[in-house]
Amino acid sequence: MKTWLIRGAKVVDPSQNLEDTRDILIKDRKIQEIGTNIISENAEIIEANGLIVAPGLVDMHVHLREPGQTHKETVQTGCQSAAAAGVTSLACMPNTSPACDSAAVVEEILRKAAAAKARVYPVAAISTSLEGRKLTDFAALQKAGAVALSDDGRPVPTAGMMAVAMERAARLGMPVLSHCEEMTLVRGGIMHEGVVSEELGVPGIHRGAEEVATAREIALAAATGCPVHICHVSTAGSVALLRDARRRGVPVTGETAPHYFALTDECLRARDADYRMNPPLRTEADRQAVIEGLRDGTLQAIATDHAPHTPEEKADFLKAPNGAIGMETSLAAGLTYLVKPGHLSLMRLIETMSTWPAKLLHIPAGTLRPGAAADLVLFDPDKEWTVDVQKLHGKSRNCCFKGMTLTGQVLYTFLGGELVFSRG
Repeated sequence: MKTWLIRGAKVVDPSQNLEDTRDILIKDRKIQEIGTNIISENAEIIEANGLIVAPGLVDMHVHLREPGQTHKETVQTGCQSAAAAGVTSLACMPNTSPACDSAAVVEEILRKAAAAKARVYPVAAISTSLEGRKLTDFAALQKAGAVALSDDGRPVPTAGMMAVAMERAARLGMPVLSHCEEMTLVRGGIMHEGVVSEELGVPGIHRGAEEVATAREIALAAATGCPVHICHVSTAGSVALLRDARRRGVPVTGETAPHYFALTDECLRARDADYRMNPPLRTEADRQAVIEGLRDGTLQAIATDHAPHTPEEKADFLKAPNGAIGMETSLAAGLTYLVKPGHLSLMRLIETMSTWPAKLLHIPAGTLRPGAAADLVLFDPDKEWTVDVQKLHGKSRNCCFKGMTLTGQVLYTFLGGELVFSRG
């Protein structure tokens, strides 16, 4: 294993409240030392003046599609994309085929991830086959290696079932990640219900579908004392509900995705299904509310909801499945739409993309403390680049930032002291 010396980078590590120019010595797969004028005779040197080094990003919401949907993505290709994104740890969602609802599937995913270019943490299903009828064996799933529970892709249908699930999860210390969607308010919609959907003449999804379900989960968290994490928050109403709940001391946290703080439903005027996701892109007022939620700490995490689909599946605007890939554009989107305009500090951005997701998942990541695993990303915060989907590293190309010029580019990613991505 090589010894590496990164010299003269600006180190941004929220876990240590560190934001200063330092050298970093990587040895024996760990962060050996952070300091100034470090000397190591046998180290390979990266001159990093003008670059940022941060803890490897932690994406707590990724769809790897394996098992069963490997034409869209695999554990290996998804982790290749993660490495190019500076993501060293990711949580993969359970809506695979079969669903990740048994110890055997959890173990299969972990076997396939053993040699991958990112650390993979399976999220197991709350209900068998994600059908919302019978709870899975949480203890067995945890023993097999699952770090959290979710029926993501669909909601747990009844409050009664969710309450029992939360109580059982709390006893095991397993985070519950909730896909908030009241299905009776979806009504066959394929995008946000509003001016744009009306002008396009396509069915819309009422914002209440998300907000009613978010309110339910908050009420259950307050009643049971079980921490619950709200996935992919997209509306001003959901942000307000979470802000109020947290002020009251309810154990609830939330995440959003780059497309919700960067884009709006105006993108769908092109009738391009790459801009269709669930929840859908919302209005400018919602976008601003999401940014404010990140700014004031109402939302703790940025996750991508990376959702690969084939070009054939995305070809028909009305019939296409929802979802967009997003790992390789996530850091640049955060720098472009949050840091550059002054909404978030760089420290806060890294906190939402690394330190806090690691805390929420209870995994050993999100830090550059000496002795920690050398999982880190080195990026140029000022590099402008245009998103060319043909140059991305995963299997699918359904990227909603395609053709856009973003600021900030990943140059190197280290996983356990090994260089797993280098640009150029």
